[in-house]
Amino acid sequence: MQSSALFRAASVAAIVASVALVLTTGSAAQGGAPQAQPQPQGGAQQGQPQPQGGAARQGGGGPGVGGPPAPNPRQKDFPYPVVRDQRGCCPAGPRAVPSPPLGAGPWTFQTTEASIKVSIVARGISHPYAMAFMDDGAILITERIGKLRVIRNGVLEPDSPAPNMPPMIYRGTEAGMMDLALHPDYAQNHLVYFSYHKPIGDNLASNAVGRGRWDGKQLVDVKEIFLSDDVDTEVSRIVFGRDGMLYMTIGSPGTGQPEAVARAQHKNDYAGKILRMRDDGTVPPDNPFVNDKSYKPYVYALGFRNQLGLAVNPFSGDIYAGEQGPNGGDEVNVMKAGKNYGWPLASYGRDYNGPRFPASHADKGFEEPVIYWVPSIALSGMTFYNGDRFPNWRRNLFIGGMREGEMSPTGQLVRVVFNDKWEELRRESLLRDLHQRIRDVRQGPDGNLYVLTEENDSALLKIEPADSAPQTR
Repeated sequence: MQSSALFRAASVAAIVASVALVLTTGSAAQGGAPQAQPQPQGGAQQGQPQPQGGAARQGGGGPGVGGPPAPNPRQKDFPYPVVRDQRGCCPAGPRAVPSPPLGAGPWTFQTTEASIKVSIVARGISHPYAMAFMDDGAILITERIGKLRVIRNGVLEPDSPAPNMPPMIYRGTEAGMMDLALHPDYAQNHLVYFSYHKPIGDNLASNAVGRGRWDGKQLVDVKEIFLSDDVDTEVSRIVFGRDGMLYMTIGSPGTGQPEAVARAQHKNDYAGKILRMRDDGTVPPDNPFVNDKSYKPYVYALGFRNQLGLAVNPFSGDIYAGEQGPNGGDEVNVMKAGKNYGWPLASYGRDYNGPRFPASHADKGFEEPVIYWVPSIALSGMTFYNGDRFPNWRRNLFIGGMREGEMSPTGQLVRVVFNDKWEELRRESLLRDLHQRIRDVRQGPDGNLYVLTEENDSALLKIEPADSAPQTR
């Protein structure tokens, strides 16, 4: 037992030491030659998504976490492990308890500052990731398997409104079709942007951004505008900032070999970064590192683990990003150009085997999170509320949670209240009694909140004001 504990502590120390070596010696510590810069792929050949169900995660640890990963012929092309060795990363835990079936509803709940009614808009969605509201009343939803779905008048249509999507790779919870964002001039150009994982051969994939034009029935003129040249990266979110630029998160390995986890601090690597690009996928000339050849040009900020939430604060214009920590240490950060947010040199969480990561951020020159959780809630999509239907909820941030404290079923929707300086005052957990994993939350054009659950049989829920009736279940 004592030797096992020493090994676990040593693994965290090895990760921190590996990253410190990168910071001390520069990009050469990553090994290999600098990689070619990504180019927009607007003319890439289009095709049907090719789901790859059954793999544990993109770049995962081979045949289960008990054995070594199989060698990959592309390893020579990359300066980091393209397949993670997950042996010993996570101790055995209790069997995951599935979420109970969601009833027919509706449900009413008396929350701290509002009485709410929760109802099902549509169900039968398979592992969704994001939603977007069209000006014609349609709601677009991404399914991670590589499908775009549409809901009209409360009905989930059986056919995809995007038959010509680019190839996508789907693996477990961390790869597939990801986020949606509407162009700032959507009312004029009807452009819809989406992020996904594109297969590049040899069972590898890279994060990509595509766009198409919504014609009221289908997404047409679909093309790829950005392709990362890194692999074994995880989820992504996209959002347009007030500056008209598209911001994109790319997740970094959170477990595996120290040299894999260290990638969030590598300058010449898009893992664990926020990217910033023009609406055509090209590099803006004012990106913070565009003239520093040791960085990849799209990098806007660095030092992140796996960011599953991204939202613009409509009151301040700041971009907030939600990051899943390890065992504890989920964070919400305010994005600042050129800043480093610390992972894995600083985290309020623990390694899955127990040892703590160094918690201090500011005294190492890293940005402190504005919100963090211990234990983690497995945070996901998030949005600010600026509508009129819930006056007491204006200026509040809503964050989806899929599992609290490594136990299930503990999904929830978290409401965070700020003061005038955007400092946290209090938080409230909502929808706990439904016991559903919450994947995304958005404010609808009607001023209500809409929530996507994360299940085999997922649902789109609407949260609207209720009368003063007592809470029911």
